[in-house]
Amino acid sequence: MTDRYASFVQSAAGRALVKRLGLPDPPRLRRHHPGDPLLAGPALLGAATGGRLAEPITKILTAAGVELADPTGATPQRYGALLFDATGITDSTELRQLYDFFHPQARAVLPSGRVIVLGTPPQECPTPREATAQRALEGLVRSIGKEFGRGSTAQLVYVTRTGGDTADGPTLSADTATSLESTLRFLLSGRSAYVSGQVIRVGGGAASAPADWNRPLDGQVVLVTGAARGIGAALAKVLARDGAQVVALDIPAAGDALAAVANDIGGTAVQLDLTAPDAPARLAEHLASRHGRVDVVVHNAGITRDKTLGRMDADRWDQVIDVNLSSQERINDVLLERELIPAGGRVISVSSIAGIAGNRGQTNYATSKAGVIGLVDSLAPALRERGISVNAVAPGFIETRLTARIPLVVREAGRRMNSLAQGGLPVDVAETIGWLAWPASGAVSGNVVRVCGQSLLGA
Repeated sequence: MTDRYASFVQSAAGRALVKRLGLPDPPRLRRHHPGDPLLAGPALLGAATGGRLAEPITKILTAAGVELADPTGATPQRYGALLFDATGITDSTELRQLYDFFHPQARAVLPSGRVIVLGTPPQECPTPREATAQRALEGLVRSIGKEFGRGSTAQLVYVTRTGGDTADGPTLSADTATSLESTLRFLLSGRSAYVSGQVIRVGGGAASAPADWNRPLDGQVVLVTGAARGIGAALAKVLARDGAQVVALDIPAAGDALAAVANDIGGTAVQLDLTAPDAPARLAEHLASRHGRVDVVVHNAGITRDKTLGRMDADRWDQVIDVNLSSQERINDVLLERELIPAGGRVISVSSIAGIAGNRGQTNYATSKAGVIGLVDSLAPALRERGISVNAVAPGFIETRLTARIPLVVREAGRRMNSLAQGGLPVDVAETIGWLAWPASGAVSGNVVRVCGQSLLGA
């Protein structure tokens, strides 16, 4: 679906009108293309006194081919990214160090630049004052995401303190360091074009770095449900591009479209109604006989049956809950019981911003998508013991055939009510799920990452 307003804004007449009337100004976003460098310019790295992450971050950026700017240089520069290690902040009075770093550089970030602040999870802080200061970082990051503009994004990454202790203090475990690298590679790149204002937690899981970061899913068997169209089709394509052997699943009625997707990526197609009583067992038998395992399960299948609650019949309620939530639980139970998801495996569910903020006329849908978040919260501790991560993505307004049916005024509001002033694309959701699927992201678990351009609705 074409965003004609965004196209008009890029023209000379559109630019003049936007400036004169103060209209929304959707920037052209930098999205990923294989072979692209992570950044369009150098990165400036700063750190609070006593920070513990500056050294590993420097190593990660250097290995990724990112040019590091000299903070003492006399010549003003424009930056592709600003990164700040805030783990040394232990008291609210020390938050001034954030101002001192970001204030002089607020106008020095290139279009589609990246801002990343790294901190310590508040629950791991040894004192209430440190926990308070670390929690304050969320307000800074979300405000920067709304201020810097021109397609720039801002994220907060909490990195666990747990690791190997030395005489100099705590160090990162190898697994945490690997997942920090995967997270920074994702957030700095064009893969994260429509992700902003997010809080991501790294730590507590097994991770392995790929031989080739351009094909981080080599050798992985990945199941994608709802793969025939829209986000599911984009998912299958991105995961295959990254090296995965994709098992694409959808209902029999979508068989032709599903076969086209599977053939296009060199994957396999499975026609199956996930609400059928024997669906989990049939799926498990297929995966066991054809592949012997499934490394990544992506629960993307979902439906809407919209009506206000007072006008909604029971069938609409039941269908949405069953497809969007209960079927995920049943499939997880069987695959885990039969040990088809090995250690190092991933379970990734698609939630929605409706599950966070609610939505009029979608009580059934919002309930199901909030339940997906609950599934992640409840499974993460148990699956961590088995070396399996579980996360969710929560898309906002994404340009699909479903959103194309929304009335014009409502559709335009959905597009513009975020920090990037535009709708996202199916590939934006796919890239985020791809990152969570990487073996290198194993220490990223229990997260719900919104792909919404930092929507003005919800938390």
